Amino acid sequence: MGCERTESGRDHHGSCHKSSCICEVLRFIKRVQSTSPEVDCVECDTDCFMAPLGSLVSPARGRVNTRVFSLLTSNGDYFKAVFRGGKSNRPHPRGAAEEDLGSRRPPTPPASTSCVSVFFRVQKVFDSCCATIQVLQPLKNGRPFDITNNGKICLEKICQVDGFGPTNTCLTVDLNCFCGVQCIDDVFIDFCDED
Repeated sequence: MGCERTESGRDHHGSCHKSSCICEVLRFIKRVQSTSPEVDCVECDTDCFMAPLGSLVSPARGRVNTRVFSLLTSNGDYFKAVFRGGKSNRPHPRGAAEEDLGSRRPPTPPASTSCVSVFFRVQKVFDSCCATIQVLQPLKNGRPFDITNNGKICLEKICQVDGFGPTNTCLTVDLNCFCGVQCIDDVFIDFCDED
């Protein structure tokens, strides 16, 4: 999914003229996160329009409640956000089985990590394509994982992320400002604190 562009590829202000496709994708993700399962066969295994929630994962993985996605800016860079409140002591790796989620694990010592992420969960879509999105903490092997290198997003490190954890950070964004959305995975993330 990309932007609509004028013949020159840019509008008269020099920026990409966007359609509402990103808005429609996030509206769909929000609906699929809230609906019951139905069958849908699609060849692309990370198509954001796959339903039901859980279609992006193996059926053996257990329950899911989140479709993780990334947003791309008009120049193709990942949209990034700084987060706070990462749950480094309660990891939820991608594909955690339901029975594993209820088991108690000893707290994981905080790992050296940045507080930057390119992974999100849609909370709501409203008005003229605005959305509240929750920042998800990148994890590797169940531990917080720094996806930066010298303060910049590192594409090689993004490829190593194998899980996502909740954070206390949400953003309100104008979805018309993005030219791409990439769905990553369907996962279960426990947003409840156990304190």
